[in-house]
This record gives sequence, C-alpha cells and structure tokens, in this order.
Amino acid sequence: MSDRWSTDRLEAFSDGVFAIAITLLVLEIGVPEAGFDDLWQGIADQWPSYLAYVTSFLTIGGIWLGHHAIFRRLHEADGNVMRLNILLLMLVSFLPFPTKLVAEAIDSTGAESTAVIFYGVALLATSLVVSALLRHIANHRDLLEPGVSADELEAMERHAAPSLGFYVVVVVLAIVLPQVAAFGYLAIAIRAVFRSHGDRTAAAAS
Repeated sequence: MSDRWSTDRLEAFSDGVFAIAITLLVLEIGVPEAGFDDLWQGIADQWPSYLAYVTSFLTIGGIWLGHHAIFRRLHEADGNVMRLNILLLMLVSFLPFPTKLVAEAIDSTGAESTAVIFYGVALLATSLVVSALLRHIANHRDLLEPGVSADELEAMERHAAPSLGFYVVVVVLAIVLPQVAAFGYLAIAIRAVFRSHGDRTAAAAS
C-alpha cells in the first residue's frame, strides 16, 4: 500500500480551514453596550481587539502564503506531510482563542502578560510546524515537482528560521513589556506577508 497522496484535496481542505479561521477573528470584535453612550470613544477603546485581529489575520495570511508556496512545489505528499499539515491546521484554527484573550486582557495589569505570552507560544508553535514541514520536504526531494531546485527550498527555510528566533525573543519580552510584545507579533506578521515566496518561476520550472 502506497504511503502517498495527491495534494489537490489536501490543498482544498487546508484552504477551507484557513478561510474559516481567518473569518472567525472578526467575530470577536465588538463595542460593549456601555460604550454606546459615547460611540466614537467606545470604538476607539477597542484598539486591543483591532491590534489582535490585524496581527492574527496577517499571521494566518502569511502562513497561508507559505503553505501555498510549499504545496505548489509538491508533486505528492507522504504520511508525514499529511500529519504535519493536520497539526498545522489544528494550530491555525486554534488561533482565534488566544487572539480573543489578548484583546480582552491587554489592558489588564493582572492578566496581560499571561495572555500575550500564551498568544506568542501559539504563534511560535505554528511557526515550528511550518519549519518542520519544510525540513521534512527538504529531506525527501522525491516529493517535489520536477525542476524544483534545492535553492528554492533553502531560501524558504532561511525565511522561516528568523521568525522562530523573533517569536522566542518577543515571548520573553512579553514577561516584562506585554504591550510592546503584542506589537512585536504584529511586526513579525507583516514581515512574513511581505517576504513570502510565490510560485516557482518559469526558469526554475524548466
């Protein structure tokens, strides 16, 4: 029995999970009834929710871009790719929960540090799984489409590695400066979106 799968349904299922997770984020934004007495102020007071929403939206978007780039280079998936992908999707679909915690706790001196650390650990976990997926594929080049060069995978691995270090640094920072750390997660997410790798170039595919 072959331990290989086509990537078509895997990508379709993954895209569905990404879409649902990223949509759920906005459901956590709202102005409490007391804020309607001064609605503009009530809207402004929700800045932690906006920060958490944008950070998680861009994070999931960055993961999706990376996921797309990885699987467009795969000819087929083996059992470990399937399992790592399921783990990645589980973590992505979990992100709305720590996002909500950060939005609710970031103004609380008693809980903000714990919430921001927990959020960072969740983000770090997703980054670790993406890195593990890349490493596994790099070690099993037979899974790749013909013409995909080693340089492409190495470039993607180099791109993923700094994010791991940044997450560790920002999680530690959250112990003493949780609000600064929250903006640090946003910076990492923006970096991931703007440094994402696209599909293979015509030259690489030839």
